[in-house]
Amino acid sequence: MTVDRVRRARAAALVAGAVTVVGAWAGSTQLQRIAKPLIVPALATGLDPARDRVLLAGLAAATAGDVLLIDPDDDSALEWGARAFAVMQGSYTCLLLRRGARPTPIDAIPRYAGWAAAAVLLARRQPAVASTLSAYGAVLATTSTLSAVSLARGGDRRLMIGGTLFTASDALIVFRRLFLTGDRQRRTAEAIILATYVAAQVLLVEALRSGQ
Repeated sequence: MTVDRVRRARAAALVAGAVTVVGAWAGSTQLQRIAKPLIVPALATGLDPARDRVLLAGLAAATAGDVLLIDPDDDSALEWGARAFAVMQGSYTCLLLRRGARPTPIDAIPRYAGWAAAAVLLARRQPAVASTLSAYGAVLATTSTLSAVSLARGGDRRLMIGGTLFTASDALIVFRRLFLTGDRQRRTAEAIILATYVAAQVLLVEALRSGQ
């Protein structure tokens, strides 16, 4: 896989991501419908189909999640999107485990503590979606923990940064849902959610692709 091809894939994903972020900030569902489903497939063009099968399967699930979450306030779509992203996080976890990452208490405790706090808040204030989102949060906490462990073992710094950004993005989804009511605040939060999500995907995919 050539460096130029990877760079082109990254550039295309960032352009699609930027349009999506602008669409969220402006409240334009149309812009998001055009650009958001292109972010992850653009990244996938930088992968090797023969060697990156697990990663590509995860990205296919992420693409489905992106389409489902164009409207972040649709409860049914949110739950199905969380399930799709759980599949993606599972593929990332599998790849991290293959690289020798193993959970350690110092990395796991703060991440699972954050997950537990979010799960309690969701159960109290959004019980209709709490079980699904909390289950997804547990999978995300595992990926984030393993990405941090990978760095400690001399791995790629992009894994830790990407895992942290993914956690921040999804934590902001919960914050937006539970605490923000104004339209402008919610649109701004959604734009930040998407910006951190795109950055996380670029970092994780490039670090996890074959040949790294």
